[in-house]
Amino acid sequence: MGDVRVAAIASLTPLEELDGDPFLVDTRSQHAMCARWAAGRGYVVTRQLRVYGLPPDHRALWEEDEGDGGGVEVFVVPNDRVLARALASAGGFAAECERRGVRLEFAGLEEPAYTSGGKASVHRRLSMPTAGYDGC
Repeated sequence: MGDVRVAAIASLTPLEELDGDPFLVDTRSQHAMCARWAAGRGYVVTRQLRVYGLPPDHRALWEEDEGDGGGVEVFVVPNDRVLARALASAGGFAAECERRGVRLEFAGLEEPAYTSGGKASVHRRLSMPTAGYDGC
């Protein structure tokens, strides 16, 4: 089972939307949710994608990693809100996955609760990436 190649999709949502929907802005938590889903099935996430409004057939989604020997077998997304933000057409992406024989899964795990301190942490992490801040 560990040989299944999984790509986790997170949405790149503008920081200005942090108060309205912090989970959509917090790509780290989105990828962590996907990793928990994969680990629960004995899979390992081999690619982490951060995208916003990407066309369903964009090559960034479908290109094979160098030296990998194959493409993605499963895309996992935290939930339908993330998928709707990340891809220009969620339905089009699902159809493209089906056409290519790639599974599309939703992690469907509980989202983290965001206190004002948690939102501030996400804001610091995303607004200071060049200062070397690692979010700890």
